[in-house]
Amino acid sequence: MLVQCAVSCPVNESFRVQQVRGMFDLPAGLGAKQCFAVEVPTLQEHWRIGLIVGPSGSGKTSIARHVYGAAAIDKSAAWPPDAAIIDGFGDADIRSITQMLSAVGLSSPPAWLRPYHVLSNGEKFRADLARLLLSRDNNVAVMDEFTSVVDRTVAQVGSAAVARSIRSGVVKKRFVAVSCHYDIAQWLCPDWIVDMATQTLARGCLQRPRLHIEIRRCGRKVWRSFERHHYLSAQLPGGDYYCGLLDNIPIAFAGITQVAGFAGYKRFSRIVVLPDYQGIGIGGKFRDAVAQIAARRGNCRRLSLISSHPAMIRSCQASGKWKLKAVTCSNGSAGLKQRGVNAGAGHVRRICSFVYVYGFNGESQRLQAGQMRKPV
Repeated sequence: MLVQCAVSCPVNESFRVQQVRGMFDLPAGLGAKQCFAVEVPTLQEHWRIGLIVGPSGSGKTSIARHVYGAAAIDKSAAWPPDAAIIDGFGDADIRSITQMLSAVGLSSPPAWLRPYHVLSNGEKFRADLARLLLSRDNNVAVMDEFTSVVDRTVAQVGSAAVARSIRSGVVKKRFVAVSCHYDIAQWLCPDWIVDMATQTLARGCLQRPRLHIEIRRCGRKVWRSFERHHYLSAQLPGGDYYCGLLDNIPIAFAGITQVAGFAGYKRFSRIVVLPDYQGIGIGGKFRDAVAQIAARRGNCRRLSLISSHPAMIRSCQASGKWKLKAVTCSNGSAGLKQRGVNAGAGHVRRICSFVYVYGFNGESQRLQAGQMRKPV
């Protein structure tokens, strides 16, 4: 539909206003009114993600408010001053909160426990985005000044993270980004783009750039760049270490250690992706690539992974390369029927044990037949 929008503001006559008009021979009323006209897809059309982009003053916010209403525009409501960010999501349940934070790339549990004002700009951006997408106020979430306060790496990866969460179904609502940055378009992959610089509409989903990550064996010193981002102890167990490099910069780390008492049985001890690169699936692909490398080594007969992080558990279940062997709960119970938080019995944490089966053909067949009885 064609949207026509006019905005105006009063110009208070003053001595300095008259001075400027005299200096530049400006007519009265100049700059007090602006008109914009552009085609914007309707809510009746089939789309999930939209982008309104253009330079400052081109009418992006005015068009967004005209189409979606002032209530749809993110107002960035104040966060609790001293409370953890997970306490700033209203009446949403903790499972939905942690799932949404992980979906937008803020997947570090220690960061969830910090107040908003101590977070980095990138973490604040992702927290604001998670709260907007989890809100129940509107069917369309509109974020003004999208990626304006973060560096371009966080902007691009954050755009890809929100697009991934929406297209995978984690986020049930539509999303419209309003931004002055054109470089996020190919990362956000919107269904349509309204360019306010030319006041034109372009349809069709772009293809996201591919990231080429090189995996190398590394030493313990590399862990120093990752230790504060892991939710367990910063102490690193012995074993083999791998790092993932993007343009020769380490962005992911994995450690594999020997399982005591079982020759050739190994397990992942650490898997960490730097916060700026979380939310777009790097962790799962890096984990599976390292597992495949380890499986090819002659001294590795079986590789396992134990995790309580909800995002890692979902990733392993979706991979197809890992078999769930056991679920143990923090309240001492066990079994596959234990789920999430039991309000009547206090907080319950699921600890899931997985075995990598993709690279071990013989092991995979025995696992499927139910003949593997040794502990993970």
